[in-house]
Amino acid sequence: MSVGVIACGAIATHIASVQKANNLDITIYPLPPLLHNQPTKIAGEVEQLLISLAGKHEKFAVAYADCGTYGALDEIVSAHGVKRLGGNHCYDIFAGEKEIATIMESDAGTYFLTDFLVKSFQRSVIVELGLDRYPELRDDYFAHYNRIIWLAQNPTAELEILARHAAEQIALPLEIRIVGESVLEKQILELLN
Repeated sequence: MSVGVIACGAIATHIASVQKANNLDITIYPLPPLLHNQPTKIAGEVEQLLISLAGKHEKFAVAYADCGTYGALDEIVSAHGVKRLGGNHCYDIFAGEKEIATIMESDAGTYFLTDFLVKSFQRSVIVELGLDRYPELRDDYFAHYNRIIWLAQNPTAELEILARHAAEQIALPLEIRIVGESVLEKQILELLN
């Protein structure tokens, strides 16, 4: 069965890795990852893509958590009879909802990074928040954070350097937790069945 997977661009390469490892017959349609900076647009973009791809596949799935849509994405997937990944955000997708809840219970001032955010931190965070032009805004955005946890899917020495640089830029201590892609893989396989 041919399945079209509408995916957050921030996790599309990880889904492709799961696809390859499991020999899945899916076509991935990534949406721009910067939609996360305007989450009110995510549901509409997903719906537009579902409509434009209608009839192209036997089945569709949405590879997004809620991602700040506050239920709007759930309304879209329900209206179109498709399923989405579980969780509130991609951190749940990589580490599991239980693990993220435990981390947040121990310190609600935790800022998370994924491999994608580590690679794109300069563009996704520094430039998008204007910190490259107005570094004094750092405290406006990050004063209530106490630490950064990088939920590393495929850690490398290069990514660790970038993660440490990201932490330095916003003056927070970095903790690295290797989570891999197994939670995502399990969710993708459940989503497709």
